[in-house]
Amino acid sequence: MGAPPELDGAAVLVAGAGVSGLAAAAALVELGARVTVTDAVPARLTDLPTGAEPGGDPDTVPPGTALVVTSPGRRPDHPLVAAAAAAGVPLVGEPELAWWVGQARDTPPEWLVVTGTNGKTTTVGMLATILRAAGRDAVACGNIGYPVVDAVRAGHPVLAVELSSFQLHWSPSIRPAAGCVLNVADDHLDWHGSMAAYAAAKARALLGPIAVAGADDPAAAALLAESPAPRRVGVTLGEPGPDQLGVVDGMLVDRAFGGGELAPVAAVHPGGAPGIVDALAAAALARAHGVGPDAVRGGLDDFRPGPHRGAEVATVAGVRFVDDSKATNPHAAAASISAQAPAKVVWIVGGLLKGASVDDLVARHADRLRAAVVIGTDRTEILAALARHASDVPVAEVTSGDDGPMVIAVRRAAALARPGDVVLLAPAAASMDQFADYGDRGRAFAAAATALQPRPGEGS
Repeated sequence: MGAPPELDGAAVLVAGAGVSGLAAAAALVELGARVTVTDAVPARLTDLPTGAEPGGDPDTVPPGTALVVTSPGRRPDHPLVAAAAAAGVPLVGEPELAWWVGQARDTPPEWLVVTGTNGKTTTVGMLATILRAAGRDAVACGNIGYPVVDAVRAGHPVLAVELSSFQLHWSPSIRPAAGCVLNVADDHLDWHGSMAAYAAAKARALLGPIAVAGADDPAAAALLAESPAPRRVGVTLGEPGPDQLGVVDGMLVDRAFGGGELAPVAAVHPGGAPGIVDALAAAALARAHGVGPDAVRGGLDDFRPGPHRGAEVATVAGVRFVDDSKATNPHAAAASISAQAPAKVVWIVGGLLKGASVDDLVARHADRLRAAVVIGTDRTEILAALARHASDVPVAEVTSGDDGPMVIAVRRAAALARPGDVVLLAPAAASMDQFADYGDRGRAFAAAATALQPRPGEGS
């Protein structure tokens, strides 16, 4: 879009009273806008920021509206989007608003953006930790739950920003100082309509002066090759070329920014190939910002992943129970299964596939599976893929039960596992069909696994 509209005194509609919507409403009130907030759930409109007013029909644009700020999950084919287009009213997301607010300042904050199908949150967490190790006043924000506009309003000069494909779609003006696409695989195709549209949204992270991407991921590497960025940097698990960061003799090495050896692979948490790629990407963005090698190593030493990202929650009868509920798409689930090597996996899988296919995932990892326990709405697609590509793998289907789907799934998985195996929750799907979110799903898994532990005086 062109220049942002003048917001002082303007009528602005905030469509959605979630975390980002309420943050946007507060920022807009601060800018002098006349703010109306709508939501498909009217109960969410009872605690709005001071100065914002509740609206009516969530699918319409009131006359006189100068701008619509939409929640990131609103699809391009939503009636509100069509209504805004018909009325000639610009429609953007909360990160776009944050960009406008920051760019209006004498010294705008520096955005270091991370996107990708898998690994965004870990990479942003690593990046923020590295930046703080270098003494920067930096904060992780965006799709992790802390709205970018709040981080901008708080005055942080450096932002480690996680952006989803939805957020990038609704944020056309953002030009990060450095941006990274980690990987691109089937996900959210029900929202974007095609793989090409999904990839195009991700590519918006690569429109600034420095673009970074996973060189080992064909789709991400293709986006990097097409990026207009004056400087393009790849990250690879192999030995790096002159414009890359990679791995040499067990060390993370920077040959793009002249940093040499940065940190030992052993310093990276979580370990395994996905964690190393995330660390290389975080290091690349930090080096693009001017952070020295010592701070990269210190930050990676200090970083530990958040919950529901490959956390071991119990060991029962020689079987480890690992919660990777954050693996909400097939690409993430593939990385999670690979990370358990050499152990065999009893895989708890299922939920809402969002239009993605699991055929390639199952075909590539069938030999790693001891068994599979299938839950959730899109069980039919997963069961069919298992039948096609892993017909010798025992499969249990969880349909319903008085104890809840996760309790039943964990009990069945435990019964199928052998000592030395891993019962892995890596659903390859979203959680909202059966749980409040992926965190709720992970907590249910941990509780069910812990409940398998013999109580004192029971068992042997």
